[in-house]
Amino acid sequence: MSEKSISAIKAPPPPHYVGDGFRVHNFIPGQFDMKRFSPFLMMDYNSKYYFPPSEKPKGVDVHPHRGFETVTIAYKGKVAHHDSFGNSGVIQEGDVQWMTAASGILHKEYHEEEFSRSGGDFQMVQLWVNLPAKDKMSPPKYQAISNDMIKRYISEDNLTEIEVIAGNHKGVDGIAQTFSAVHLFNSKMKAAAEEMFTFPQDFNTSLLVIDGEIMVNNTSKVVRDHFILFENDGETFEIKALKESIVLILSGAPIDEPIAAHGPFVMNTRAEIIQAFDDYHAGKFGTLV
Repeated sequence: MSEKSISAIKAPPPPHYVGDGFRVHNFIPGQFDMKRFSPFLMMDYNSKYYFPPSEKPKGVDVHPHRGFETVTIAYKGKVAHHDSFGNSGVIQEGDVQWMTAASGILHKEYHEEEFSRSGGDFQMVQLWVNLPAKDKMSPPKYQAISNDMIKRYISEDNLTEIEVIAGNHKGVDGIAQTFSAVHLFNSKMKAAAEEMFTFPQDFNTSLLVIDGEIMVNNTSKVVRDHFILFENDGETFEIKALKESIVLILSGAPIDEPIAAHGPFVMNTRAEIIQAFDDYHAGKFGTLV
């Protein structure tokens, strides 16, 4: 098997706020367009940031989604959420929430009340994962994945622990159910740890350094909060941790279909986007206050 070469290493772009509770760097589509990184449509990264105590929880008020999934990975802090189907919960540190918006849902998310009152460091990743056209109007659903549910790969030297959220790494299967082929890992590496990863050549593959500092393919040093996109020219790459590190690893099979995106809706045609807005304004996504 041949080695993947690095297409780009990107520093975090200037942050902006989503609502008043998420201070994010937009790597996708801010640095790359949606098609280049299919099936991943968006990556908002709230790098570690201290939020002072607040009696009123900060966050994002009611908003709709249709046509894709949102995946929220919590590294620091806690997020509470509610939706128009009566679902609610708290995403704790180390947890993952995999929400399939699909045919349409109203949603709101905000700092959990206890975290908001005490304040603290907040660090999250939210991904939007596209759905194939045949699944875009399927019923909404949740996968609430607590950290203790996530299966782990441990290297023989015990220097690397990989949380396999979705997909497979060296025989360990992720717990998340996906509509297309997606691999999503948290690789937690002690200093001097080395790990090899293998994905199909045509899968769009990238890394985000959540913490620490790594060397990729023995050629490129990548520091905290930086993003790496690989070329689609090989199957393998190696990570060596130069200090204790956490690396988010993403790889997925491109969905080779048209993308029509506007605001909170991602469909295949402009007509479907117009229909999504009509359905939303007609109350077909339910109600949420």
